[in-house]
Amino acid sequence: MSVDPLARGRVIGDVLDPFTKSVSLRVLYNNRLVVNGTEIRPSAIVSKPRVDVGGDDFRVFYTLVMVDPDAPSPSNPSLREYLYWLVTDIPGATSANFGRELLCYESPRPTSGIHRMVFVLFRQLGRDTVDSPPMRQNFNTREFAMQYNLSSPVAAVYFNCQRDSGTGGRRFTPA
Repeated sequence: MSVDPLARGRVIGDVLDPFTKSVSLRVLYNNRLVVNGTEIRPSAIVSKPRVDVGGDDFRVFYTLVMVDPDAPSPSNPSLREYLYWLVTDIPGATSANFGRELLCYESPRPTSGIHRMVFVLFRQLGRDTVDSPPMRQNFNTREFAMQYNLSSPVAAVYFNCQRDSGTGGRRFTPA
């Protein structure tokens, strides 16, 4: 029996409750597909990724959040979760480019340790039903989803990131 990579990477637990994936989510940085637990350096994520959302109905809308539950450092995540990007009103079967960017993409620049960068996709009840939080730091994905009546996540993926000169630390391998 294989362990869910989101559970092995403690995304389930630290950021999300267990959920069943029901929509495809593809995240690509410079045509490199993000796979759970892989490592991507900050120099490769300067520009926002391409995010493709599945589904078969463009009248269904989704919210995408990108968070770092390890900010400012995995040993002292006092800013958990740091919100790097927030896009709402993404029509199904399109990409984040068709959504409404409430918080523009901020390029992650971890200074110490290995950080998990987590993308979470939620189904919205309708269009224009989600607002921007007041701050990026101490964001809480679960509370945000409850506040805006978002469903359980429909998809999530994460990668590990550390400063470009960093080495060592925890490693997660995809299932």
